[in-house]
Amino acid sequence: MAFGQYVNLDFDEIKLSIRDYLRANTNFTDYDFEGSNLSIIIDALAYNTYITAYNTNMAANECFLDSSTLRENVVALARNIGYVPRSRKSARAKISFTVDSLEDTSTLTLNAGLICNGAGQNTNYIFSIPEDITVPVTNGVAEFSEIQIFEGTYVTESFTVDTSLANQKYILDNSFIDTSTIKVKVFPSESSSSSVTYKQIDNIVGVTSTAASYLLQEIEDERYELIFGDNVIGKKLSNNNFIDVSYIVTDGRDGNGASEFSFVGNITNQDGAAINASLVSLVSTDEKSRDGDEIESISSIKYYAPRIYSSQYRAVTASDYEAVLGYIYPNVESVTAFGGEEMSPPRFGKVFMSVKPRNGDFLSDETKRELIQRLKSYAVAGIVPEFIDLKYLYVELQSNPYYNPSLNDDPDNLKTGISNALTQYSRSIDVNKFGGRFKYSKAISLIDSVDASITSNITLVTIRRNLKAVLGQFAQYEVCYGNRFHTQESSYNVVSTGFTIEGVTGTVYLADEVINREKGRIFFFTYIEGGTPSIVKKNAGTVDYMTGEVLIDTVNILSTVVANGIVEIQAIPHSNDIVGLRDLYIKFDMTNTTINMIQDLIASGENTSGSRFVHTHSYYTPTFIRKSNSPVSTAAAILPSTASSTSTTTTSGGTYSGSTTSSSSSSTPSSSSSSSSSSSSGYGY
Repeated sequence: MAFGQYVNLDFDEIKLSIRDYLRANTNFTDYDFEGSNLSIIIDALAYNTYITAYNTNMAANECFLDSSTLRENVVALARNIGYVPRSRKSARAKISFTVDSLEDTSTLTLNAGLICNGAGQNTNYIFSIPEDITVPVTNGVAEFSEIQIFEGTYVTESFTVDTSLANQKYILDNSFIDTSTIKVKVFPSESSSSSVTYKQIDNIVGVTSTAASYLLQEIEDERYELIFGDNVIGKKLSNNNFIDVSYIVTDGRDGNGASEFSFVGNITNQDGAAINASLVSLVSTDEKSRDGDEIESISSIKYYAPRIYSSQYRAVTASDYEAVLGYIYPNVESVTAFGGEEMSPPRFGKVFMSVKPRNGDFLSDETKRELIQRLKSYAVAGIVPEFIDLKYLYVELQSNPYYNPSLNDDPDNLKTGISNALTQYSRSIDVNKFGGRFKYSKAISLIDSVDASITSNITLVTIRRNLKAVLGQFAQYEVCYGNRFHTQESSYNVVSTGFTIEGVTGTVYLADEVINREKGRIFFFTYIEGGTPSIVKKNAGTVDYMTGEVLIDTVNILSTVVANGIVEIQAIPHSNDIVGLRDLYIKFDMTNTTINMIQDLIASGENTSGSRFVHTHSYYTPTFIRKSNSPVSTAAAILPSTASSTSTTTTSGGTYSGSTTSSSSSSTPSSSSSSSSSSSSGYGY
């Protein structure tokens, strides 16, 4: 009798299948399979089948990139499509120091290897350089300015080529190598003094038969192997050639944040004589250590390997740039890229990129320049890559959870639990990425599921952008939200924190007035808590409710209530699901999220008629100004402005006429005039 097909590899199911097979055989018709010794044999067969099936399944999974789990297998499968996983990356810092009292010295050389001890976050790390740095001596002083140092230990290894070995391998013995610091020199023999420096290549395009180059691949235990040419692709090594390899072994991300350095390096003069360390000045920190990272994770390899393969190591489409950026810059948390044709107005021939780094909010200008240079080897001629700073779109909640006091009489504990649940959601992949989406249903369901005593919640959503004011200068501003606005009131759907402007005494706020379903105008007003807004400028800009765009006409902002020259502008979204459009990065802001616990007297049985039930608005109650929990500015410029009553200044954006403090005391601006705005000189983030 033939075996049936196994659709279930559970041990009991296998055992039952074997038993049924034996029962179908006439020789075993009268056997007691439960009580006889044959039961033990069936158990052994089932166990063997189970183990074999498990091992076969695991082995089959390791043959495919998507399902493999062991790093060696993932790396080997990625290697088949030409992908080399990123190594650990050492944290980089910049330091400067001088060496003085030098006589009869023309040059000084800072020798490769250990340079400094670096202190940061109660931990000390050593910093090295991968190659010598030579500077001239001028008037007895040598200046080492903005020297880039690398966290980690400087290591050297050597190999002697033996062509009698059929398959000689050049394997670097250490794990945790920063492969960008590898330096390879090949000498004709071990006793030779001249050498050729070999360069690492990412792919074989354009590599000639005489090119002094090598390929690098990761092998087991996160170590690396050097692969040299064969006189077809790259120059082949000769017998007795001596290979000298140096590199830095690093602690990766742990080395970030070091800001104080003490010199422990080795400096020699032009004759090779050592320089007394007492001649070295104190080390000044130009840039604390940053950009250290761990070796590329398995999940990252699975994500980027097929995308780099599909791009064929060239950047043409926006998705190519996203894949290549994640490959060449390991400190990427999220990246977006889009063509200039998507801009308004279009900017053809350009691709715009925005990167959210893991360790920080923005890329430094130096990092942008480095990435632009590296992208040139991937970019197609005629396409100009350009980085733009990412813009944060903040999502804030006003939540009113109802709870049954009979089940839980500690509202503070409930509030903490809700805050923790929302904080966890704010760190999820739904939100923290370009193209992310704040999902309203998930947020409110998290609130309900925190505790069995929570019966329901009324939660409102607002969105916010931070306008970075150019203080003391006339400028125009454009703040885009990428989400449609909701206009439930004739005014004050868009409100801001306070600021001061030239020509107006006191703190000024901005708000909107609805013109029609699609457009509105921005006006400035002063306001005292409990009083009535006093309009100081009726036409201060425009608002497009359909696209979520606020344009502010030329204005000279002198100071802001919120620290760092920030004006927070909040709006009511048309949809409670908030989407990060293009370079907008969704950030769920728990600092400005409020939670107000309310007793559910109906659920507790205290007031079943509902006569004392506390009703909460499901729609926004209009407010004149935004109240923020952000840090307040300590600048003296927050004091009322004493600028002249009227001034006219021309800027590239247009003309602004400041007005005196005398104005209409009405809380609703006049709708008789209109305003438009052109390009922005300021920016929001």
